[in-house]
Amino acid sequence: MSFQDKLASIMARPGQDPVAKDDVPWWMKYLGRGVGTVGSVIAILLGVWNCVGILIGNVPSLISGMWQVVAAFMVICCEAPCCCMFVDHVQRFSDWVERRPYWNRALGYVILSIPPVILCPGLSSIFGSGLIFTTGVIYGMMALGRKASRQDMAAAASPQMATSPTGLGGQSDHHTTLMEDPDVWRPT
Repeated sequence: MSFQDKLASIMARPGQDPVAKDDVPWWMKYLGRGVGTVGSVIAILLGVWNCVGILIGNVPSLISGMWQVVAAFMVICCEAPCCCMFVDHVQRFSDWVERRPYWNRALGYVILSIPPVILCPGLSSIFGSGLIFTTGVIYGMMALGRKASRQDMAAAASPQMATSPTGLGGQSDHHTTLMEDPDVWRPT
């Protein structure tokens, strides 16, 4: 692979998926990439700020900060490998993550974002990990896909409601066959 091919693959747009996925809107792909990239940079800075807590002897704050920095680095390697192009194997890791379904990425980001908040529930942990969590939520919504049309939802809810012109399956009142069954006991 030449340097030009490698650079072209690193700078690939979010809309150019190597695997054709469902019909996710283009703006949602850019939103996921943008929140992941910008949120990771902010989470790295806030993670370093958490690490400063060791100066006052707060060990959970140090561990939380280190976890947040590593999690944010992993997210930025997946979302914007061009930011880490001088680190070996980042492009291969990013391509592997791109081939996975969206729900895998969503689950990974959500799981990565929880431990720093549990270890040190401060504002910098909540905000930094919250941005990673938000990226996971966006990819979770992408995994769900588009909402179905009104006709498709009506057809899935009740097959006879979708075929009837009145929308009630041909019935004009709300009686069911259970109420008209003579074998059913009725109070007198």
